Amino acid sequence: MRRSILILLVLVVALAASGCTDTPVDNGQEKGTVVVGSKLFQESYILAHMTALVLEDAGYKTDVKQGLGGTFVNFEALKAGQIQTYAEYTGTAYSQILNLSQLDNWDRQVVYNMTEKGLKQQDGVMIVSNLGFEDAYAIAVKEDWAAEHNVTKISDLEPYAAEMTIGTDPEFATREDGLPRIQEVYGFGFKDYKQAVATVMYEAIKNDEVDAISAYTTDTRNEVFNLRVLEDDKNALPPYDAILIVTEEFAQNNPDAITAMQKLDGAISTDEMRQLNYQFDIDQKEPGDIAHDFLVEKGIIEG
Repeated sequence: MRRSILILLVLVVALAASGCTDTPVDNGQEKGTVVVGSKLFQESYILAHMTALVLEDAGYKTDVKQGLGGTFVNFEALKAGQIQTYAEYTGTAYSQILNLSQLDNWDRQVVYNMTEKGLKQQDGVMIVSNLGFEDAYAIAVKEDWAAEHNVTKISDLEPYAAEMTIGTDPEFATREDGLPRIQEVYGFGFKDYKQAVATVMYEAIKNDEVDAISAYTTDTRNEVFNLRVLEDDKNALPPYDAILIVTEEFAQNNPDAITAMQKLDGAISTDEMRQLNYQFDIDQKEPGDIAHDFLVEKGIIEG
């Protein structure tokens, strides 16, 4: 915990030193710079650049902090005014930021409503856009292993988990809505876990360095690496709808920015997000180019 706090403080100081503490204000003339944060994986990079592009289309300058950090780094930077927006997920905000109780039966709209209300009341943060897709956590194993052992759902792992090592992103292994929740609901745990950024995590299972991973449902590497995403048959994991968030103060001072970001509301389907991630992971395209081409194709910005 001390190490996490130290890392957060270093990042906040670094952002402050870079001159990113000013909150842009609509003044009818030249608009300020909006700083956009992102998490540590390809989807978050792409969404950050999409957000920046719609803001630039509305006359703002932008500064994308690609790969700024995990959930808490981005959220604390948002509240401190070091960044003005980033893409979050309802299940993450619900469980990690708001520390709300796990539900026996997850309902997408209930989670969204409680997240929206909780962010506003607890932190003065509001949801600007519900982007239209869900990127849920899931457990994935290699397809050939799953076929050999007739494993199609998480509960099928019970006879094997005690001898399995699972690869996870930097958060899932210790998050209340991650491995601890799997163990609580399913009644078993894995022998060990290895934490890494998403790219390394996927490479680890590809190279047989781990036996399972905490996959993302919008990640096309599930198909490319021939992985089987297991059914969460006991409904342990919450929904993770992608949302853009800002502080209420920023929204009040920058109505044009809010209008611009709302153009992304419902703009991206799950299949579309999966294809955008494919362009990053497999086609090796830059996230800014991926975002630009998508927004032009959708007619959200001009080419």
